[in-house]
Amino acid sequence: MRSGSLARKGKYDEAAWQSSSREIYNFVEDVGGRIQISGIENLENLDGPCVIVANHMSFLETVLLPGMVLRSHEMTFVIKESLLRYPIFKDVIQVCSPIAVTRTNPRQDLKKVLNEGTRRLKEGVSVAVFPQSTRSHIFNPEQMSSIGVKLAKKADVPIIPLALKTDALKNGTIIKDIGRFDTSIPVHFSFGKPFRVEGKGNEEQKRVTDYISESIAEWTRELEVAVK
Repeated sequence: MRSGSLARKGKYDEAAWQSSSREIYNFVEDVGGRIQISGIENLENLDGPCVIVANHMSFLETVLLPGMVLRSHEMTFVIKESLLRYPIFKDVIQVCSPIAVTRTNPRQDLKKVLNEGTRRLKEGVSVAVFPQSTRSHIFNPEQMSSIGVKLAKKADVPIIPLALKTDALKNGTIIKDIGRFDTSIPVHFSFGKPFRVEGKGNEEQKRVTDYISESIAEWTRELEVAVK
């Protein structure tokens, strides 16, 4: 709410966005949550912008990711259009001039992401994409569209696959994004090594989904062992 108020007054910039994201990181740890980040050097050592292609589990990654990425790269998100009308958050997300899609017209959405995404990448701004049709605590590779791979190919920039597990934040009963936070479940972010799209993109799409699937499977096994 504080960030939204600053944004409406024109006092919320990229530095403030990064700062508030880091503040939420601290809030999570203050209540007993555990955030584990790996492979961040794959992003920080990258010279130039990239397309970050990630799975989508909860609202948590949307607010935590800027604090990680903005340390080394300007960034924006591909978001669903309805978030531009979402109370409070609509003011905050405007700071990165997001690429908004309808999720109802795939052809139109693809054209918009390719055109606006390429322009932002050429300006040096990395683009984060959640290609799943909807957020889900269960990862299904078949729900991942290839829009991120197509954008990276068109703009001729690297892809960084991002596997994340943020199901510690449950869906709320009144407001979907604000639910119970389970401190017994670690929060994971794993940035893979960058790579470029060489052919049609089929192999690269599989490489992204395999990285996410394998990472989540490993974290799930670790949690099961810890519980036992």
